[in-house]
Amino acid sequence: MPQIPEKIHELTVGQLSARSGAAVSALHFYESKGLISSRRTSGNQRRYGRDALRRVAFVRAAQRVGIPLATIRQALAELPEERTPDRGDWARLSEAWRGELDERIKQLGRLRDHLTDCIGCGCLSLETCVLSNPDDVFGDRLTGSRLLPERRRAKDDGA
Repeated sequence: MPQIPEKIHELTVGQLSARSGAAVSALHFYESKGLISSRRTSGNQRRYGRDALRRVAFVRAAQRVGIPLATIRQALAELPEERTPDRGDWARLSEAWRGELDERIKQLGRLRDHLTDCIGCGCLSLETCVLSNPDDVFGDRLTGSRLLPERRRAKDDGA
């Protein structure tokens, strides 16, 4: 990994890419989405502050655990501009996501535990599927294809 002397306070897109491991196209995409920012030189070249390294690392880590870019952007907007975020900044952001991550872990566990049940199930119903509708009370007694006609019969009978 190329080292950047401490006296250099701005990085080219190539340097940021090399240091962060993110492709140049990804950095341009992050910038277009407001996740990182740059200034333009007189020659119209991008220059990123050193804080962009941590921001890119944060974006990539958040993406790996499934945090949507809009949520990441909101979190980054709360960080101070023009300085590298510190441990306290990151702690605040990660705490805000703890509940969402716990829910994702729960959903992934449910997927892991019931995925083999889905092979050959045939319910083809998002309404009764134990994975996509885990709290469904009708799913215990009926599969999805029987639930819909039962509802129609009740309407037809005037209920």
